[in-house]
Amino acid sequence: MDRKKAQQQFGLIGDSQVMAQILDKVIQVAPTNITVLLQGESGVGKDVMARALHGLSKRKDKNLVIVNCGAIPEGIIESELFGHEKGSFTGAEATRQGYFEKANGGTIFLDEIGDTPKSVQVKLLRILENGEYFRVGSAEVRKTDVRVITATNRDLWKDVESGAFREDLYYRLNTVQIRIPALRERAEDILPIFRQFVLGYSTQYDSVFQGFSDEARQLLVSYRWPGNIRELRNVAEQLVVLEKSQFITVEILQKYLKGRQHMGATDHLPVLHHPQDHSSAVHDDAMGLVYRALVELRSDMGDLKKMVGSLLYTQVKPADLSRMLPPAQDVNLGVRHHPDLEIRQPEPLDVFGDKDLPTLEDAEKELISRALTLYEGNRRKSAEALGISERTLYRKIDQYNLDP
Repeated sequence: MDRKKAQQQFGLIGDSQVMAQILDKVIQVAPTNITVLLQGESGVGKDVMARALHGLSKRKDKNLVIVNCGAIPEGIIESELFGHEKGSFTGAEATRQGYFEKANGGTIFLDEIGDTPKSVQVKLLRILENGEYFRVGSAEVRKTDVRVITATNRDLWKDVESGAFREDLYYRLNTVQIRIPALRERAEDILPIFRQFVLGYSTQYDSVFQGFSDEARQLLVSYRWPGNIRELRNVAEQLVVLEKSQFITVEILQKYLKGRQHMGATDHLPVLHHPQDHSSAVHDDAMGLVYRALVELRSDMGDLKKMVGSLLYTQVKPADLSRMLPPAQDVNLGVRHHPDLEIRQPEPLDVFGDKDLPTLEDAEKELISRALTLYEGNRRKSAEALGISERTLYRKIDQYNLDP
């Protein structure tokens, strides 16, 4: 099957060079039984690529079983994958087939493979080597014939180095690796993918989409899409349903972009001006406040000014502020005026040894790293200090490949 037919059949939209290379690789390896590891951020469409690998294989008429390993509690994942016998544990009221047994003759797709516990990894290695496994509570060796596709949004080799993932299993899974790029890495595909979503939702909801202004279209392309295709699909559906028959301006579009860069990827945020003669302690405290604001920013630049101004007024002594912030024009910060509390338009702040303002991703990564160092890897305390949930911190650690 050629590339265009594959794209039409499996909904793999995009004419960028990187997508062409990926599709050519998928078409090449799909007819084989070789193990494939799909690498990419959350929301890039790893499940769609797995369906294409199965649909183009000789097993396409058999089952494709999709398993999210990260969503299965550690205590039952072995039973879910390999099945169990009646009475093998509390609650096992009947014999049950596992996912590998259900996928016999077909394909099994193990998403978030890096979340599998070490006790299960050794059993996965055995089934990959010779197709053999045991149901929980049984001594009978069973066999299955499956093609295994796995996916992860983590750096598995770092997990190998830390001891969290078996090295022998890593090599067995990583026979062929296909990296699916983030949506921001193939900006030329954003509009075609969005157009496809809009057409589908317009038909589904019997709505008419009136199109974009040039500025809104530019924002759609320049926005970094931290949620990737999943977020793009969500925005398309919201616009079709909630802005029915409306011409989409940049102001309307901004309401549906939830990431920190909803103003576009090239926008910069104002920062405090710091002369070079203040103490390092005051500098560190102030910068911690600024970057905490950046991490949790969910609104526009005016809200950022209010947040930073309020934090500084309550956390830093006026005498220190008078040294940090030279006189400037009044800025309405939404707090009571103090002669020592003045903020001026930003000059680039050398925080990371560079004259340019860092990206929000770099700032977020730096702040999380500093918090983890300060609290010696304690994620609960780090999350509390950052003002985010522990769950969000775990996700950010994975996203930035940070070592707690």
